[in-house]
Amino acid sequence: MTSDPWSRPTVHELHEVLESIEKRDGLSEREVERLELAVPAEITTSRGNTVSAMTREVSRAGIGLLHRGSITPGRVTVKMASETREFTYHVELEWCYPCENGMFMSGGPFLQTDEEDDE
Repeated sequence: MTSDPWSRPTVHELHEVLESIEKRDGLSEREVERLELAVPAEITTSRGNTVSAMTREVSRAGIGLLHRGSITPGRVTVKMASETREFTYHVELEWCYPCENGMFMSGGPFLQTDEEDDE
């Protein structure tokens, strides 16, 4: 166990939280199909704070995250890395709720970059 209250949740902790959510309610009002995805990520807030996280799920429209400590909703940058490449996404974090073991779940839609904006 780690003593750092801001350390990245482990994959085991992620699965425990996901299992507890699945037991609560099988209903889903989601418009876009999501895929379960558990990879390390970093969230950079609009104030420049960096929070270690794990992804929970991802869709074409947005992302769900698990982390320690509350993050104020708003525009954030999420970085994920594979063995060969780093991915950076801009996300409008719409919600952040406490869950088990002192962790928080958050999520929101991906934002378009300036190059993708239609004017």
